[in-house]
Amino acid sequence: MSIWIHRCAEDTGATTGTLAGLRLAVKDNVDVAGIPTTAGCPDYAYVPDHDAPAVAALRAAGAVVVGKTNLDQFATGLVGTRSPYGAVPDSRRPAFISGGSSSGSAVAVATGAADIAIGTDTAGSGRIPAALQGIVGIKPTVGVISTEGVVPACRSYDCVTIFAADLALADRAMAVMAAGAPDRPWPGDIRLAAPPRPTVAVFTDLPELDPVWREAFDRSVDTLRARGATIVEIDPAPFLAAARLLYDGALVAERYAAVGEFIDAHPDAADPTVAGIIRAAAAIPAHRLVTDRAELERLRARAMAALGDADVLLAPTAPTHPTIAQVAADPIGVNSRMGTYTNFCNLFDLCAVAVPAGTAGESFFGVTVFARPFEDAVALDIAALLTADAEIARPWPLAAAPSCELVVFGAHLRGQPLEHQLHTLGARWSGPVTTAPAYRLAALDTTPPKPAVTRCAGGVPIEGERWLLSPAALGRFLAELPAPMQLGSVELADGSLCTAFGCDGEAAAAGKDLSEYGGWRAALAAGAVG
Repeated sequence: MSIWIHRCAEDTGATTGTLAGLRLAVKDNVDVAGIPTTAGCPDYAYVPDHDAPAVAALRAAGAVVVGKTNLDQFATGLVGTRSPYGAVPDSRRPAFISGGSSSGSAVAVATGAADIAIGTDTAGSGRIPAALQGIVGIKPTVGVISTEGVVPACRSYDCVTIFAADLALADRAMAVMAAGAPDRPWPGDIRLAAPPRPTVAVFTDLPELDPVWREAFDRSVDTLRARGATIVEIDPAPFLAAARLLYDGALVAERYAAVGEFIDAHPDAADPTVAGIIRAAAAIPAHRLVTDRAELERLRARAMAALGDADVLLAPTAPTHPTIAQVAADPIGVNSRMGTYTNFCNLFDLCAVAVPAGTAGESFFGVTVFARPFEDAVALDIAALLTADAEIARPWPLAAAPSCELVVFGAHLRGQPLEHQLHTLGARWSGPVTTAPAYRLAALDTTPPKPAVTRCAGGVPIEGERWLLSPAALGRFLAELPAPMQLGSVELADGSLCTAFGCDGEAAAAGKDLSEYGGWRAALAAGAVG
């Protein structure tokens, strides 16, 4: 089939791990040891000695490489037709495109030939084929997954991505890849969760979108609204201007820097459309690249100002689903249209999650949730609102991003008056906990009432909840904590120690003892608080 460049008869990967036995397809611009990497160009092929770190991590977790997949040559395209190995057709309707450039990877998952697949994404290659094939594509913040062992397209913007049939499996695979050494470290001040009632931005206008696809997008917006989101409209102009800048401006010079000398030395080796794009970039003067990068920064500032207080941006992933014949008749124009709602993402340093959202006519339809850099967990949470997946309890960024635990016992419990303070800090609820049988619980005479938890002889187990938040968020929380409240260590029933709310002994002794109830909720239910 045209989705494969190399099929693997056997893989001797690990037999245990979080991904044990899952079949992994790898886009053929990503290295797998001992298998040629062609980037869709046979004359470019080389045989790597080592797996790319992303591949190595997945194999160490038990995934089994089943083959290397076809792509738009040198990852230059969003259509999946620019390959000497043949066009990759849609998984259901062979006259239509699969989307690219990670075409074979997406179709391998969509057809069940692989459980998960590695793609790459510079202008939408890890999202467009996900949308057209009715699967999930996660495009992380630039640099948090190593791109070592990846043939570059535009080195400044390239990302390694994952495809899977559902969000939960894609999240598992991303967690494995993210646990390795990133090209770009995670900061200590990020949000680890979306708020319970997020604000979602949508564009006031959706150019290039087919009318039937507009109806499908409106249904997705209605779904989010029904699930508690506030919808706001923003100006698409700076986003769409940046999308055009990727190919129409000087930024394409990075593609020449990646493989231009090879194409010049092998004039008959490249796909004509790909060669035309890359060769043209050789003539771009350096001052234009500097000018366009400055313009990109201006557009990004405008775009982020438009996004304002919104938690995420929601947009269609692809505006239409063309046929292979339509692409052949207008290879540049159709490809450009396909990138309308994807090209700006990496240029603006956004993360993204592309999820299926039903159908538009006979085509699969998909939407993308965009979030600010390193807010990958926020994007994942809101994407989960659009799918049938259960809430992701521990999203993949927690495998790599720094986080702290905080145990709460009273007014900060879920559903209680001060829970909102934790959401404002981007904290993530992580489940109920119980202390060791060594604590007393009292209610302080405050508004609202707050718990005082102190360790003492004759103590009992006290129920609480664990939250996760960034180190900087925990620091802000501590700085704003009113007396007599304090943070300290608490011993849990399993013997572990966690940061938790406490109180000085004098203030606790003045409060109303609630220890007999074993927890704040039980005391509330009994009318003992207030």
